[in-house]
Amino acid sequence: MPEYHLSHLGGKLMSTQVSALLIRELKEGAYAQAERLPSEVELSEQIGVSRTVIRDALSDLEREGLIERVRGIGTVINREIVKLKSRLDLKFEYNELIQEVGYQPHTDSLLLRRERADGELAGKLQIDEGDPVLVCEKRILAGNRPVIYSIDYLPDALFGGRNYNDIDWSRPVFDILDRYCGLTVVTDIAQVQAVVGDPDIRRRLEVAEGEALLLLDEVGYCKLSRPVMRSFEFYTSFFAFTLLRKKF
Repeated sequence: MPEYHLSHLGGKLMSTQVSALLIRELKEGAYAQAERLPSEVELSEQIGVSRTVIRDALSDLEREGLIERVRGIGTVINREIVKLKSRLDLKFEYNELIQEVGYQPHTDSLLLRRERADGELAGKLQIDEGDPVLVCEKRILAGNRPVIYSIDYLPDALFGGRNYNDIDWSRPVFDILDRYCGLTVVTDIAQVQAVVGDPDIRRRLEVAEGEALLLLDEVGYCKLSRPVMRSFEFYTSFFAFTLLRKKF
């Protein structure tokens, strides 16, 4: 495995960067054919981070079922789980999800507005009713095919008066929070249900009559369980999700 030099990007934890790097290596890089990962000491030297960062990153991968650390054997790669695509039990970014199935993602029909939080939204985001929130609606396509309609709500206070025109709103909301607010979503709680959907959203997604949409109603939390986003994401039948269930 080549040596890596990671920089601390925005609010993204170093261990999060290392986790993402190792996942790439497990899927298509130096460890794509391996049965085990090197020791923590070796990974620390190769990647150029402390053993604590490596240990935290490996813990993340183990929670996701990608590896298993076995005393006396080492860090075993769960190859069947590594091969799984579109896992619903993980925090994912839809651009990566679309790329995984071989399509180029892009965004159109982007609408941005500011509105006041009603009681329900204020409760979810732990802000006062009437506080300003930014609302970003956009359609995401895989190639030329509309596949997701996303509505994101972000507390206006997170942006510290920043000019919204300086922000690339075509990016996934996790990226926006990391890049422009210095916040990393570490936990995401999603309610999942099949819905008919609003007629305008159905029209934008070009879904057939009788076809259901999958709605993910999500609240994202950064450290100390602070809610920083509320999202409604409507997925078409383009996607087939996998859910990993583990017994302990």
